[in-house]
Amino acid sequence: MATASSTAVPTLIGSVQRALRLLEAVGAHRDGAPAKQLAREAGLPLPTAYHLLRTLTHEGYLRRENGVFLFGAAAERLVDDGALHSRRGAMTQSLARWRDIIGTPVYCAVYREGEIELLAAADTPAVPAVEEWAPFRETGYAHAIGQCLLSQLDDKARQDHLDRHPVQPLTRYSVRDRAALLARLRASEHVQPVVERQEYALGTVCAAIPIAAGFTAAAVAISVPLDQEDRLLPAIERLRIEVSSLLRSFVFSISI
Repeated sequence: MATASSTAVPTLIGSVQRALRLLEAVGAHRDGAPAKQLAREAGLPLPTAYHLLRTLTHEGYLRRENGVFLFGAAAERLVDDGALHSRRGAMTQSLARWRDIIGTPVYCAVYREGEIELLAAADTPAVPAVEEWAPFRETGYAHAIGQCLLSQLDDKARQDHLDRHPVQPLTRYSVRDRAALLARLRASEHVQPVVERQEYALGTVCAAIPIAAGFTAAAVAISVPLDQEDRLLPAIERLRIEVSSLLRSFVFSISI
């Protein structure tokens, strides 16, 4: 005789399978479809379909409008999260490839919703990334990738950012105050790359270049030890070539 526990799992699996068939049926209709049509396409009895459709709607995976069922917010988030994971995976692979070609750590960041966001960094034990010893998003004035992002903003957005994250020198080489930083950012708007020498971390020099990302300010950067500073500009130029090549072959979407 089967126990309750031994029969519950197959029943649960069957319910999940039927719900997935309904979701697949909904996904086949851009403008939605009524319950009877979905039940028929999913191969389910109408009462079963109605029960599952109500459950999926209650949980936010579906919504009902004008008698038809469409994907709800929960299902759309699953799709968006899957696309986000795919794009981030592709970006991580690109950074790793550039790291191996150039022989330096490579970083990628965007300016989104008023903040600097480091999306990814590729390094190895032999070429380690700069340690985030001071909050990266709050110290954009002191590192190359942050300065590169801030240089892409309009004056109002820059002023707003610095109101929230005031300039506070991190090392003896850091920009000293807001006025000096704004002058540097205005001067660097049309100059590439943005170079920073020991302003964020002693013993490290960095360079960053902007990249195309629709309306999102974005940048990639590299870092090298101070005693290898002569490698910095050739390396960032090689990175520029690699990024340009990637952008020509397919759209490098960073607006995530």
